[in-house]
Amino acid sequence: MEILEITPAPRPVIGTARVPGSKSITNRALALAALAAGGTTLTGALFADDTARMVDCLRALGFSVETNEAAETITVEGQGGRVPAERATLFVGNSGTTARFITPLVALGHGDFVIDGVPRMRERPMGDLLRALLQLGVDADSLSPGGYPPIRVRARRLHGGVCTVRADTSSQFLSGLLMASACADGPVTRLHLEGPILSAPYITITTEMMRRFGASLEVSDDGRNYVVPGRQQYRAPLIYAVEPDASAASYFLAAAAITGGRVRVPGIGPKALQGDAAFVDVLAAMGCVITRGDDFIEVTGTANLRGITWDMNAISDTVMTLAAVAPFADGPTVIENVAHIRHKETDRLAAVATELGRLGVRVDERPDGLTIYPADRIRPAVIQTYDDHRMAMAFALIGLRAPGVRIADPGCAAKTFPDYFRRLSALVAGSDGLGGE
Repeated sequence: MEILEITPAPRPVIGTARVPGSKSITNRALALAALAAGGTTLTGALFADDTARMVDCLRALGFSVETNEAAETITVEGQGGRVPAERATLFVGNSGTTARFITPLVALGHGDFVIDGVPRMRERPMGDLLRALLQLGVDADSLSPGGYPPIRVRARRLHGGVCTVRADTSSQFLSGLLMASACADGPVTRLHLEGPILSAPYITITTEMMRRFGASLEVSDDGRNYVVPGRQQYRAPLIYAVEPDASAASYFLAAAAITGGRVRVPGIGPKALQGDAAFVDVLAAMGCVITRGDDFIEVTGTANLRGITWDMNAISDTVMTLAAVAPFADGPTVIENVAHIRHKETDRLAAVATELGRLGVRVDERPDGLTIYPADRIRPAVIQTYDDHRMAMAFALIGLRAPGVRIADPGCAAKTFPDYFRRLSALVAGSDGLGGE
């Protein structure tokens, strides 16, 4: 297995970090473009493992998808709510968004479909989505015990109706149902969200993108009830610009916090759809200075980072970024309300606690969070990444301050950010172009 040693930054990191397109927005836009009438070109699209799996699935379903990685564009010829193929086995790898968006999408078709992935995907729960689809009359079940992939859907069109869905494992279940429901044959689909509302900003991304593609829906003030008229036709917007990935931006902004530097990320402004743009509020609470422009966000680090207590439920993809900053704070950092991240690419709470412990950092692990204590000294170690892109990217940041941090299997970052380590090195070196300025 490849091991990458991180070279400590010789000085505070100062520069501009340009990040690729948002995974969350790219995969939603791909699904909506496939359901729209006519062609849509995504600009600034993410080219990574997760989006490649979505593209592969759409092609296997008979959609025409053209990609140009150099130009960061993807063109999809939508079929107006129709699924061309009548049979397909769809491999989603370890992409949760692909699995949870493509399953309701194939319910709009006529035929037999199987959704499967890598061994870890077969451990990621899908039962809440399957139960919701069954309430809507969809013949969907798991081919393994407990509601895990492989998933089989015998599609006879989606007819709408009424269902209750839980989203305390993943908000993507609701998002997938919402996007498909606009194309249902029935007059309306009513969705009631039961239990804790998980990662609410991602649900907002879905509803706002549906509207941008021309669909109408109603959302209750408390975010628990959704009314989606059926028989709608998404309108291809011809060009859809994908925002830079706010989750990916968090690593570079955290580099400024850890090293006492200053980093700007262009393309993420006050109107950004992504909730993870709020990670800068966490850094502000720790003492960093935040500058927001019309089309950028910038973090300036401080000599003394404060320990904080923060509910990370709404921005849970940045938990590991905060965990990388926390050992350098002047007091304990308490991360709360993120039990659901145990069901991600790995059990992220257990993985963070284990790997910080490997570095000599004291961590208290709780069922729904962590308490991370300041570290007088970081111990050299090889960090295991568990085939989890965010483990690799976040823990590399610790190596900017502490020598001897080595990342096992850095290639797993390709899931969402194939050239992350190259851009991080460029930013630290202060070079022009990909990373720094």
